[in-house]
Amino acid sequence: MSPTIYDIARVAGVSKSTVSRVLNKQTNISPEARDKVLKAIDELNYQPNKLARALTSSGFDAIMVISTRSTKTTAGNPFFSDVLHAITAKAEEEGFDVILQTSKSSEDDLLKCVSKIKQKMIKGIIMLSSPANESFFTTLDAYGVPVVVIGKVEGEYQNIYSVDTDNFHDSATLTETFIKNGRKKIACLHAPLDYHVSIDRLAGYKASLEKHHIAMNPDWIMDGGYTHESALKAALELLSSPTPPDAVFATDSMKLLGLYRAADELNLMIPEQVVIAGYSDPMLSLILTPAPGGFDIPTRKLGEESCDLLFRRIAGHPAPQKVLVDTHFLLAASLR
Repeated sequence: MSPTIYDIARVAGVSKSTVSRVLNKQTNISPEARDKVLKAIDELNYQPNKLARALTSSGFDAIMVISTRSTKTTAGNPFFSDVLHAITAKAEEEGFDVILQTSKSSEDDLLKCVSKIKQKMIKGIIMLSSPANESFFTTLDAYGVPVVVIGKVEGEYQNIYSVDTDNFHDSATLTETFIKNGRKKIACLHAPLDYHVSIDRLAGYKASLEKHHIAMNPDWIMDGGYTHESALKAALELLSSPTPPDAVFATDSMKLLGLYRAADELNLMIPEQVVIAGYSDPMLSLILTPAPGGFDIPTRKLGEESCDLLFRRIAGHPAPQKVLVDTHFLLAASLR
């Protein structure tokens, strides 16, 4: 039979409440009493019941990770698996469990978040994307639990924090590179504009064209959806149009891969006939030929910075409301 806190109290010669204070890491206890309890715990090989401790103290040592997107729209997207790996590794270092919350809709996500907050099942939340409709943030902010969003946060909140890259600046920089290389018929294959990241990347592309007085062709600004299939379909339509572009900016790795596949199916040479570049990931940079230029999304750094910020707030330490992660521009073969 497993030892209980009553057994620890008996062996240590202290009260049950003293044992409880030690287990819950409270400070109102003498060093001598603490040492007695810790020695008894070692002697009895006591393993605390995590569930029981959570129900009688400040809650579970757990954080929740949510995407605010249905699993259908994240399947096959390496960003989500890579950033989740970084988060779980950091959480393990801190001794925290990670609850991965999946749902059918953002409304379902919100209900599950609120439920777990009320049950003291989580001490913080990391959101893997930032919805353009920030009513989600407004609701969560009222509960006083720290929420770190990987993405842009426009509103002012007490408990909502942002870890992001400068998507507008990076997209404008890439579009400027097309222009400096003599390209004028520049298209953009983007993700749906339900999230700040997609809005900012498209805005950076448009701002660069306007800066250089290059007219925008509405037919060259195309929504590639959330899946590999929808990205390929849009890429084929874009590259086979009667007036095809001579350069295409892909706002994420799915769109980039779709464009490469479409160019291959249409026997278009990259970069001789069409320049393709955008946001990629290290794996695509290794397998695509020619190597894609643009930006590798720093997924690991985004995950680690999000965890660092969240655990500082959980511990009651000050933390910046917004953190900007640096990106690295790759002038690779597809841009030359």
